[in-house]
Amino acid sequence: MINSLVIVPTYNEIENIETLITAVFDLVGNFNILIVDDNSPDRTALKVIELQERYPNKLFLEQRQGKLGLGTAYIHGFKWALKRDYDYIFEMDADFSHNPKDLNLLLDACISENLDMVIGSRYVKGVNVVNWPMSRVLLSYLASKYVKFITGMPIHDTTAGFVCYTKKLLQTINLEDIKFVGYAFQIEMKYKTYLKKLKYKEIPVIFTDRAQGTSKMSKGIISEAIFGVIQMKIKSLFTNK
Repeated sequence: MINSLVIVPTYNEIENIETLITAVFDLVGNFNILIVDDNSPDRTALKVIELQERYPNKLFLEQRQGKLGLGTAYIHGFKWALKRDYDYIFEMDADFSHNPKDLNLLLDACISENLDMVIGSRYVKGVNVVNWPMSRVLLSYLASKYVKFITGMPIHDTTAGFVCYTKKLLQTINLEDIKFVGYAFQIEMKYKTYLKKLKYKEIPVIFTDRAQGTSKMSKGIISEAIFGVIQMKIKSLFTNK
């Protein structure tokens, strides 16, 4: 039986969380869900606790004491998954920007092609983004081009947050060495995979902007990505990791 875990970091996602959880569990497949909540003031965690009665032994919750960043939420989730011996571990946003039905596309590609990482990509075939303003599309698209240029990674969507990892990959990468806490975390995970010469692939998905709740993007997150990528590249030249 395929043993898969979908990790969903949350901060004020009360409008989306029940619908998302239901959509994932309605899929054909053996997906479990781990919500990593950063003490959401809107009581997202309480809604998850309520839903655990409906989905016992399938829906799990880790509550943290504050807003500690996307990257640290995923690292927390990865360690939790490895302790429980999940074979396939997914990153997924809570806001329906990633279509739950595409989880099976990522999983099927990972299994059938014996890959270590599969990226749900907005840019591998054109620009597959719905309902974003043009300024946001350009920012995201050019950011991926910038990262590709600096790092040399042959990946079109370097900032993608819809990803399937194998247990092997997460055991190979030193999770303690992941430094970025914002969206640059997504870049760092892909770069570590690239440097380790693990097998990966991008498959096209349609990204849809959130209809409920508010974006967590900030100037600090953008700055981390711009300057952090240069630091990451320089460090790799000296450490060969």
